[in-house]
Amino acid sequence: MSFFGLRVAKEYERHVIFVLGRYRGLRGPGLYWSWPLITRIQVVDIRVNTVDVAAQDTVTRDSVTIKVNAVLYFKVFDPKKAILEVANYHSAIYQIALTTLRNVIGQNNLDEVLNNRDQINGQIKEIVDKITDAWGLEVQMVEMKDVEIPTSMQRAMAKEAEAIREKRARIIKAEGESEASKKLSEAADAIAASPAGLELRRMQMISEVGAENNTTTILLMPSDFVNLANRLTTKITKELENEK
Repeated sequence: MSFFGLRVAKEYERHVIFVLGRYRGLRGPGLYWSWPLITRIQVVDIRVNTVDVAAQDTVTRDSVTIKVNAVLYFKVFDPKKAILEVANYHSAIYQIALTTLRNVIGQNNLDEVLNNRDQINGQIKEIVDKITDAWGLEVQMVEMKDVEIPTSMQRAMAKEAEAIREKRARIIKAEGESEASKKLSEAADAIAASPAGLELRRMQMISEVGAENNTTTILLMPSDFVNLANRLTTKITKELENEK
């Protein structure tokens, strides 16, 4: 807006003033006056800007080709440098972000790219911010939006995940069997110490089988009979040996 040299800069704008081609300072926000006809003005938006880094094929350190896209947030903290030091700071920061993204991805394996996104985002931000600082730009944040993996690699990763889950299931089952065997051994020791406990356990088994509405018939022999039969067998065996 200009009326006899009067101009207005918005709150989020800074006007870089050139008089006869020479830099004469910054103006804004608010109303100011400039020489008509001989003054050229470059308007710089100091709000946070976004750069959408398009998806591109990138090769990881373990030679896997993936597609990665990202978004970068930056703002101009020095409008003078943003105009005088670089021809088009929007295009420049886009190219820097594009190149840095590919370089950083190439230094990491696929698993690191998938699992350490925050770390990779931080590396990209640090590198781009260091380069663009001389242009009066400050990188606020870098975020990878999507990582596209080849179909063949997706199938391989699915098989690997399935194998890991199967391994975990087997380990859990083995641990359960080990714990169950310890409990059974403790129960056997307890029953051996108290013969009456064995009889109670037998009675409990009868009630459990009967509750299932089946036709199974169980005949239980008292443990005393079993012990008596064992003693008689031993005695008869010894007598036969003596006769020989």
